[in-house]
Amino acid sequence: MSTSTPVSSEPAAPPPSLPPALNIDALDRLLAPLNTEQLLRQVILDAFPGRTVVTTSFGAESAVLLALIAGIAPATPVVFLDTGYLFAQTLTYRDRLIHHLGLTDVRTVTPDPDDLAREDPEGDLHKHDPDRCCRLRKDIPLETALAGFDVWISGRKRFHGGDRRSLPRVEVDGRYLKVNPLADWSEAAIARAFAEAALPPHPLVEHGFTSIGCFPCTEPSGTNGYSRAGRWPGSDKTECGIHITRNNRDLS
Repeated sequence: MSTSTPVSSEPAAPPPSLPPALNIDALDRLLAPLNTEQLLRQVILDAFPGRTVVTTSFGAESAVLLALIAGIAPATPVVFLDTGYLFAQTLTYRDRLIHHLGLTDVRTVTPDPDDLAREDPEGDLHKHDPDRCCRLRKDIPLETALAGFDVWISGRKRFHGGDRRSLPRVEVDGRYLKVNPLADWSEAAIARAFAEAALPPHPLVEHGFTSIGCFPCTEPSGTNGYSRAGRWPGSDKTECGIHITRNNRDLS
């Protein structure tokens, strides 16, 4: 089941944060022996029941993490950001995967229409201020969508390169404990998981897209670059901003 909700630029008041004395290094060592499925079970079912959310782009690799989640707790809340600029194939793929995997709480979140009318009336903000466009269409809606949770699961991986090369499995991101269960997975491991579980691919993969975001800012990556080479082509931008830690960034 998928629900769609426009999100205002006024984030909801967050619940109390995780304990400030949380020792992330000790937690990382404690979780290190666990494989990916064990880690997810520990987080979703044992340590933080009802307090964990998953974010997904329903992109080229998303089915692997979502299949693991569906096999453990299909009612786990899953947040999907529909920026208004996504490929039609991504929206179709979202619906197909929800049905295929049996996910029961997928929340499609959209930007607030008043914010878009005020700050991007011509719909061309991405051309002259892509960071502000991402902030408006992704960061602000996500902040509100995550506000009721303490633990955030993402599908990022080290082989994506850039700032992700040293990605830990567990980190603190502002008031959230962020878990990256696929951080140490290789591109080959992702391909094996697709094959072994007979997961349907994103329709754009066969056209050379290895990382899929908004259509004005994404092109086929080809086979000679790293997997995110097609994102924001022609610029030095490599991240939309939702995964840049709140500990080291002014989000005003």
